[in-house]
Amino acid sequence: MFWILVAILTAAVAIILTHPLMRSRQDVVVDRAVVDREGEVAVYRDQLAELERERASGLIGETEAEYARAEIGRRLLTAASARSEHDTALTARRHNVIATLVTAALPVTGLCLYLFMGSPNHPDMPLEARLENPGSDMNLLIAKAERHLAQNPQDGNGWDVLAPIYFKTMRLGDAEMAYRNAIRLLGDSPERLTGLAETLVTANQGIVTQEAQSAFADAEKLRPGNPRAQFYLALALEQAGKKDEARDAFAAILKASPAGAPWIPLVKAHLEATGGDAAVAAAPMPETPGNPTAEDIEAANAMAPEDRKAMIAGMVESLDGKLREQPDNFEGWMRLLRSYAMLNNESKAKEALQNGLKAFPPAGEQGKRLLALAQQLGIPAEGVTQ
Repeated sequence: MFWILVAILTAAVAIILTHPLMRSRQDVVVDRAVVDREGEVAVYRDQLAELERERASGLIGETEAEYARAEIGRRLLTAASARSEHDTALTARRHNVIATLVTAALPVTGLCLYLFMGSPNHPDMPLEARLENPGSDMNLLIAKAERHLAQNPQDGNGWDVLAPIYFKTMRLGDAEMAYRNAIRLLGDSPERLTGLAETLVTANQGIVTQEAQSAFADAEKLRPGNPRAQFYLALALEQAGKKDEARDAFAAILKASPAGAPWIPLVKAHLEATGGDAAVAAAPMPETPGNPTAEDIEAANAMAPEDRKAMIAGMVESLDGKLREQPDNFEGWMRLLRSYAMLNNESKAKEALQNGLKAFPPAGEQGKRLLALAQQLGIPAEGVTQ
């Protein structure tokens, strides 16, 4: 079948290439014959005119003139016919040679290239062999996993691996089925529950359905502090019209997020959409008595930017003072470092780092975390650990 198709394609291409040559041969033959005939006729017309002048002047008799006129006419016909046939044959031979060369060279060249660069002796690789060596072909990888699961439908790990791949390729129905099978066979986990819930949200055009909300809530119970689950739970409150609760939820996510977290811009947008203030929510709050109440935060939302900035600075100073009195509050030192970094107060940040390392020495796990956070925030640690 392969060689039959190659022959048909070669013949089709040859016809396309030689057709203009065949057409031009006919046109050239006609044009050249016409031109030659007209030239010969013009010459012999001149000879006939000259003959008439000689007869009229008496230089040649009437009988000789008739013989001469007949001879000129015969030569005219003979020369025109002979030259036209010669040129026609020459032109036809030239174009036939070109057409033959094109027709023969095309398949010969193609065959030589295939024999040199191709693999004519190799049989087609069957699907089974391609599935055994899929390489980086995502479609073959998915097909291989699907074949395995068709033969081993109780392989929970297989469904667990395939589910996020289905989701990334937007095969949402298959992703939902795979997540449900993985949960049925392997049990609940934060990753599986969150993946299933996100699949349901995407399939419903971004609406957090009741089933998706329940899955996110279960994931949050299994592993508290998951920002993805928290975000969608806050989004569900926003979509339900519970703006106050949604605002508090988005503010809590923003407050707990590390500096530079990729989800911060999205959380800020939803926080502002629900009437909150991202600048106030992002300010770290001390975990010691004296924290601002919800009423304080709401009042800060109505403040002018300069007043709000002064209020935030005051809260940070309050946290700093309380930590000096109760230095064993590790989370407080972490929050204080973030606060001074946000306020661009490098000297205070360096001082806070030094005081925090006195309470939690650099050799310990918590001291190492303080130094890692300082490096992340760009707080210089030279001389602090001495």
